[in-house]
Amino acid sequence: MYPDHGQLCPPSHRPGYGRSPASRAARRDVVRDSVTVHMAASPAQVWPLVSDITRIGEFSPETFEAEWLGGATGPAVGAKFRGHVRRNQVGPVYWTTCRVEVCEPEREFAFTVLGPKGMRINRWGYRLEQRDGGTDVTESFELSAILPLRLYWTALGWARGRRNRNDMATTLNRMKIAVEHG
Repeated sequence: MYPDHGQLCPPSHRPGYGRSPASRAARRDVVRDSVTVHMAASPAQVWPLVSDITRIGEFSPETFEAEWLGGATGPAVGAKFRGHVRRNQVGPVYWTTCRVEVCEPEREFAFTVLGPKGMRINRWGYRLEQRDGGTDVTESFELSAILPLRLYWTALGWARGRRNRNDMATTLNRMKIAVEHG
């Protein structure tokens, strides 16, 4: 993985991009990217920022609020929540149902955005790695390889990919400010 630490990296260094047959196949089947920002805080201090979905509106440029569903009150594998999204910060406004897939306190939090009939649309996640007296926090997304999404990504992916990348950097840098200057 390209250690970009919040900086944009050339497509040739992004996961799923490259010249080998395997990387070309990966690009066709799965679209993914990630951004890493170092925070001068312990994983224990960062964990509540990435795993408390009710706080996402403080950090994300697009998801302005979220709430737990079905009696869930906090992060746990299988818990569902609804995220309210303002696409590209201007609209349209819509909501998504998500399911927590990974919940390893102080290490990793990931969830899947669900479509009709529980179909997996994409996966978002945060990985925490203690490093140099702080924590490297990586936010990532992976778009499902279903045909409609592959067609969408072929037509508009360059713009959406850039937007996702910039928004991940914004989200992480807002978290960095909150945890370091709280």
